[in-house]
Amino acid sequence: MKSIFKNYINTFKGLSTEIWWLALISLVNRAGTMVIPFLSKYLKEDLNFSYEDVGWIMACFGIGSVLGSYIGGRLTDKIGFYKIMVCSLFLTGFMFIGLQFVTSFWGLCVAIIMVMTIADSFRPALFVSLNTYSKKENHTRSLALIRLAINLGMAIGPTLAGFIIWQKGYKLLFWIDGVTCIIAIILFYCLVKEQPFKKDKNHDNVSINEAFKDTTYWVFIAVCFMMGMMFFQLFTTLPLYHKSQFDLNEFQTGLIMFVNVAVIVVFEMPFINFIEQKKLKATKLILYACVLFTVSFLVLYNNYWIGILIVSILIITVGEMIGFPYTNAFAVQRAKKGAEGNYMALYTIAFAVAHIFSPKIGLNVVSSYGYNANWLLTAAYGVIAIILSIWLEKRVKSNK
Repeated sequence: MKSIFKNYINTFKGLSTEIWWLALISLVNRAGTMVIPFLSKYLKEDLNFSYEDVGWIMACFGIGSVLGSYIGGRLTDKIGFYKIMVCSLFLTGFMFIGLQFVTSFWGLCVAIIMVMTIADSFRPALFVSLNTYSKKENHTRSLALIRLAINLGMAIGPTLAGFIIWQKGYKLLFWIDGVTCIIAIILFYCLVKEQPFKKDKNHDNVSINEAFKDTTYWVFIAVCFMMGMMFFQLFTTLPLYHKSQFDLNEFQTGLIMFVNVAVIVVFEMPFINFIEQKKLKATKLILYACVLFTVSFLVLYNNYWIGILIVSILIITVGEMIGFPYTNAFAVQRAKKGAEGNYMALYTIAFAVAHIFSPKIGLNVVSSYGYNANWLLTAAYGVIAIILSIWLEKRVKSNK
């Protein structure tokens, strides 16, 4: 047992102080974003919107994310990641607080687009910051540490959120979301020093041409989009499925989500360290992740046993531990110098676009044909992702 614990601690060695501060800030921020996993339930059960309306509002989440990712990537290449991160998270805090006072359909559509445009400009900047604060050989582990912090926050957040909703309702969550965003960025500003930013004089010519002409990278972006189409079902149709099929309350749904984040918190860093030692290719790992994502939704077709929810979440969790750190690693490695912000913007946009279509299509299918039809459709996204991943691997080999 002592040896296992020692090996676990060793997986964290060699990471910079700034990466540890970024992880702490990510933990504080994510622990506060309690309302996100329950947003579809809030819209359907508290504000009494139809499935179709919930789908449109959740699609606005993705539209704002696309805009924010693009703007954040462009500005990161122009003025540096630090200013973007500070402004984004600070303003997001106040906007989350205000979101609770918007209850009309069109008001929520506009408000969520605005919130996510500001909030998701943070993400390309965060990814680019890893190039500054982390050594190249530690990049994947640095990202894994930040993901661990995010998931630890999610272990605390949704579980506590489910209890708060059960006892006090949704309104308190918006205050917690906003205040923790503000606290997180104040910590970042005080603890992490801004690095001098030197703008590439040829940036405007390099970034657009390189990012948008890289055909292999577009195949990769398509894979990420399909992964997002699957993954975002966890936060839209699945919480509703828990209630509809198995009559679970918010607290019980939070406990199932806790399984996902608990496994990641305990096992992801040692798992990443093991993979790094084996020197497995990122493209191969992305393929394995797509297979696991697909299987996790196929097993949900068995809707008579409540334990299938745990089986499904465990399978997709392993896929998440393999897939997401190495999709990010591939994007960073592929990015051309001076165009990092645009490459990372396209990466985050892939998931943001998926956030537009995944909830809308999923909820419409559920409304018209039921949950099992949606699980088959989601698995079909996975089959497409598997085919694209094989193509990506072949293109990377041929490029070399």
